[in-house]
Amino acid sequence: MGKGYAEGPAVEEALANVERTKEGPARKKRKAVFGSTPRKHERHFIGWADEVDQNELFETGKAWGISVSEIIADAA
Repeated sequence: MGKGYAEGPAVEEALANVERTKEGPARKKRKAVFGSTPRKHERHFIGWADEVDQNELFETGKAWGISVSEIIADAA
């Protein structure tokens, strides 16, 4: 017979959702391209993956050591 309150994984998930909403809204993530360029040899942000062609940057020598990472995108 039920005890009149929720138990188990459903409650744990509901409590986790409450905690997440206290932290603020979910932030949008985007894939960012990082690498080195002739002007800046240290690894740095080059652009968003959906806006730059990583293969072209590498093939033309405009960038090297290219990697793509998912990061939180600031709302503009």
